[in-house]
Amino acid sequence: MSAAAVAPDPAPEVFAALADPTRWRLLGTLAEQGEGTATTLAAQLPVSRPAVIKHLVVLDRAGLVQRRRAGREVRYRVEPQRLDATARRMADLAAAWDRRLDAIKRLAEEV
Repeated sequence: MSAAAVAPDPAPEVFAALADPTRWRLLGTLAEQGEGTATTLAAQLPVSRPAVIKHLVVLDRAGLVQRRRAGREVRYRVEPQRLDATARRMADLAAAWDRRLDAIKRLAEEV
């Protein structure tokens, strides 16, 4: 299998984006509301509109939000595919660790 055929792991970029509490809250607010602008989101958070825009850029780069222009406004909404891909990756890792721990347990019981 070539390196080009392997999909990149989204988890590191997603976790880095979600590590900030403000971005986590922004994503949650967008998930609840469906979509919003930087202005409407800033009105709900204890940070300025320019700070919200910077956080939205990070979320956008991580593939967690999608933006679309509506007239003079830029509207943002959650892009769930990256979260789903990250959740699947974490489930795969958990299953792999479970298999390893089961193997260790079996070896310990044999001794």
